[in-house]
Amino acid sequence: MKIKELVVIIDFGGQYTHLIARRVRQLNVYSEIVPYDRADVETIKRMNPKGIILSGGPRSVYLSNSPKVDRCIFSLGVPILGICYGHQLIAYMFGGKVIKSKGEYGRAILKIYDKDDLFQGLDDREVVWMSHRDSVIEVPKGFKVLASTEVTPIAAFKSEVLPIYGIQFHPEVIHTPKGLRILSNFLFKVCKCKPTWKPADLVPQLIEEIKKKVKPDERVLCAVSGGVDSTTTAVLVHKAIGDRLVAVFVDHGLLRKGEPEFVVNTLRRLGLNLIHVDARKRFLDKLKGVSDPEEKRKIIGNEFIRVFEEVAKKIPNLRWLAQGTIYPDVIESGRIGAGSARIKSHHNVGGLPKSMKLKLLEPLRYFYKDEVREIARSLGLPDEIVKRHPFPGPGLAVRIIGEVNEEKLRIVREASAIVEEELKEAGLYDKVWQAFAVVGDDKWVGVVGDERKVGYIVIVRIVESIDAMTADWVRIPYNILDKISRRITSELENVTMVTYAITSKPPSTIEPC
Repeated sequence: MKIKELVVIIDFGGQYTHLIARRVRQLNVYSEIVPYDRADVETIKRMNPKGIILSGGPRSVYLSNSPKVDRCIFSLGVPILGICYGHQLIAYMFGGKVIKSKGEYGRAILKIYDKDDLFQGLDDREVVWMSHRDSVIEVPKGFKVLASTEVTPIAAFKSEVLPIYGIQFHPEVIHTPKGLRILSNFLFKVCKCKPTWKPADLVPQLIEEIKKKVKPDERVLCAVSGGVDSTTTAVLVHKAIGDRLVAVFVDHGLLRKGEPEFVVNTLRRLGLNLIHVDARKRFLDKLKGVSDPEEKRKIIGNEFIRVFEEVAKKIPNLRWLAQGTIYPDVIESGRIGAGSARIKSHHNVGGLPKSMKLKLLEPLRYFYKDEVREIARSLGLPDEIVKRHPFPGPGLAVRIIGEVNEEKLRIVREASAIVEEELKEAGLYDKVWQAFAVVGDDKWVGVVGDERKVGYIVIVRIVESIDAMTADWVRIPYNILDKISRRITSELENVTMVTYAITSKPPSTIEPC
């Protein structure tokens, strides 16, 4: 994509790096992440950023093998903000002193001595979120202290001659209430950015890029699930190349209640050239006896590829596979960022077998979910697609803990439908990020009529989020939870207990497997 203005975020392996990127975009400034080991000065020059943010990270800057940044970057004249590890790195590389301290975790009171541009509009004392073991105890020559906390004497500093700032706390997390204001000050007061980043405005460019990539005699195969990501991808490609796009919807037997019929009807109404593949038996046969969640994901991903290979053989001049990969998919699969961990495998970012000989088309891979929804609305997609809750590619297999079998599939499918129905009835469905049921192998003793009965435990999970990078459990009114519980235990055979998941992400993930 061609972007007029951007802010580069240099990633040192911090758990919040991509949340920083999301917050910058939330302020209508495009951000792009570059791993520290690829952030040489020539690369940064070519990107021509309006500002640079140095992320947090798990290492100690004073260790010989700790990640560093090209020193020449500090001479570019581009405003720089270091956060946590980035804060310590700036101090260390300019000759300040960083040591292992007793650390500071959780909420802290920031005492601001000099508001400069960075803290404009803030009070003299603000709540911030700390998460560090090392501390800057001496600023470099030519730097001044802007703020401190009770534990951290140098919680923020600034160069007296260069537009370089460091802050020890995390402005990107919701636990720093004025964090967005601080980032806004950096972007607009220090970097002089303009709030021009609007994903929907890029639709013509995305379509044009697809036209340039796909030659006039080539065809594209698009995996479409009916979710907003894959459907938006298919519509974008269709607008670019018309019926040379072949959309393939695979029913792997792991979909939500009524989903196959809904998806097929919707995609055909959108005018897509659709192939519907009923592969329920082959997927479920492959999953028999498999309990490990990563193995289940890999089996499903591999079987998807095999299905597409079979379809592809029947399509002349097929050269491309289009996928609805978005930024969090790439992030959680460990495909971006030096030292980033793979949290879970995503079937749509695992790469293609060489035998398939198709090039990959992923027009949405650098967009977050809410940005994809903006693009979808601008393309005229119906609300039934735009507002649908995220659903994993491997489907209900990741909401079944342990082996996938017909009974657990029935329970999780029906229970999830009940959760969605009750949220819609209460007017809450569109106000939460995701809501579903989970079932595992654990059982609970119940009483049905006058008899003792052992049945499954159903876990209800309802979360709120902006981009799925972080999430919090939703405080659903008790009367709604009560109705969900009573319906599940009364309507579903062999369920004797319903629980509600109240763990946020992190430390938990949204999906159980």
